[in-house]
Amino acid sequence: MTAPHKTFNVVVVGGGLVGKATALALAQSGLRVALLAQASAPLPPDAVFDSRIYAFSASSQALLERLRVWQALDMSRLGPVYDMRVYGDAHAELHFSAFQAAVPQLAWIAESSHIERSLDAALRFQPNVSGFETRAQSLDITSAVATVGLANGQALEADLVIGADGAHSWVRGQMGATLKRRDYRQTGVVANFKAERAHGETAWQWFAGGEIIALLPLPDNHVSLVWSARTEHAQELLALDNAQLAAEVERVTHATLGALECVTPAQGFPLALQTVDRLIAPRIALVGDAAHLIHPLAGQGMNLGLRDVAALADVIGRKEAFRDLGDTVLLRRYERSRREDIRALMLATDGLQKLFAVPGPLARAVRNTGMALVGGQPFLKRWLVSAALG
Repeated sequence: MTAPHKTFNVVVVGGGLVGKATALALAQSGLRVALLAQASAPLPPDAVFDSRIYAFSASSQALLERLRVWQALDMSRLGPVYDMRVYGDAHAELHFSAFQAAVPQLAWIAESSHIERSLDAALRFQPNVSGFETRAQSLDITSAVATVGLANGQALEADLVIGADGAHSWVRGQMGATLKRRDYRQTGVVANFKAERAHGETAWQWFAGGEIIALLPLPDNHVSLVWSARTEHAQELLALDNAQLAAEVERVTHATLGALECVTPAQGFPLALQTVDRLIAPRIALVGDAAHLIHPLAGQGMNLGLRDVAALADVIGRKEAFRDLGDTVLLRRYERSRREDIRALMLATDGLQKLFAVPGPLARAVRNTGMALVGGQPFLKRWLVSAALG
């Protein structure tokens, strides 16, 4: 790469799951793609599972199958979810079943690193993708081209720049989008455990004292914890040793899965709601956390980002021959196609978080009544499952 400029159809900035899926989807359609991403960090040799675990919905599975990535996964490292049990105040309970919803499974629980390794392998064999392990430091947009200046002194020219660079997106900052962020004053505490009792391919969730505790099924009777805790409480949880944390998780989950053994040290990440006033600008589009950030209580953040990828790829795939990839008319089609899905999921997750965070007997009675209403209406449960599947 000795030339000062390289020319591509698309430059994708950001190398997580969403960025890599974006680059692969567009490259498979015949476009020349530059991917700006650091190499994936390998798992520590003694790690049983990655700390970063996601619930992949049917829509995400369909996209990864389309990219021929899902078929290459080691299925022994994925955990299907056939049932979900949600517990509220007192004895309020909701049960969702794949069998009752007439679907193969409600979701797949998978490690981020496992999916990324499969994406990495597909990208290595994709001649239309050029990888750059450096960061972008300048962006110049004209009516004819977008030029991305790199920290290594190179410059990339493209018709379209896609920001897949996360919640603190550099691309979003360059396009001047207005960002609104509301801190939930909660921290997501994640860790993995070996369970004494069989989890039965069931995802468990408890709403307790304004906090949300979820245990997601992994292979070989392991479970992944996602505890949305008040930030002060989260710091206390993160200060516990493995045995102490396991004992605390056993306590708050009423020992539903028996004794737990912590096999992955706990990590924490701040929780916030984040919206932007637009997903596009001339020659720029945003996907994934660069475009939206939601509460993890429904486990839908990654799925929302992958649906961005699918929608953008579909819009580009239907582009008229005369239209430029960076044409604002084309990009508006993408933005319009995502508006309803993003807004609906943001309202749902934010509303649920607020509802279960309100203290007092009246709020508790409203929650219990609402859960009983949903539990007694099969069509409502089917609609919720359908929405979660994407």
